[in-house]
Amino acid sequence: MTTLSPSQLDEIFAYAKEAAPAECCGLIGGQDDGRARSIYSLRNVAADKIVSYEAAPEDLFAAQRQMRERGESLLGIYHSHPRSVEPEPSATDVRLAYYPRAIYFIIGLAGVQPVMRAFRISERDDRWEQVEYGVAGE
Repeated sequence: MTTLSPSQLDEIFAYAKEAAPAECCGLIGGQDDGRARSIYSLRNVAADKIVSYEAAPEDLFAAQRQMRERGESLLGIYHSHPRSVEPEPSATDVRLAYYPRAIYFIIGLAGVQPVMRAFRISERDDRWEQVEYGVAGE
């Protein structure tokens, strides 16, 4: 199970709120035991940022390089659905899920408080399932 600290969760929520009404995106790097160590906020360069995300290639490569230098693995990929209360993967999210080992975190901002849900997505099998994640530490 992937585990984030409260401050990491706050960092992701803050970035999602800052990007709204556009979608935000980023990576979560950490240890093989699932404990997150670093949050990598990436610029969204999608043609229509309001309904999709595409990480800026230079940001993505820089984050992956930092993960290697820090001895981290890619644990998760996050993005927001600003108009969703209970977020779940869209058809586009499933079609573009190129990292089957990563957990996909989606942040919904339309409720009173932000909500983040986690999913395993298989682009190859064209399906997704919700998974649990933890918040602990500090």
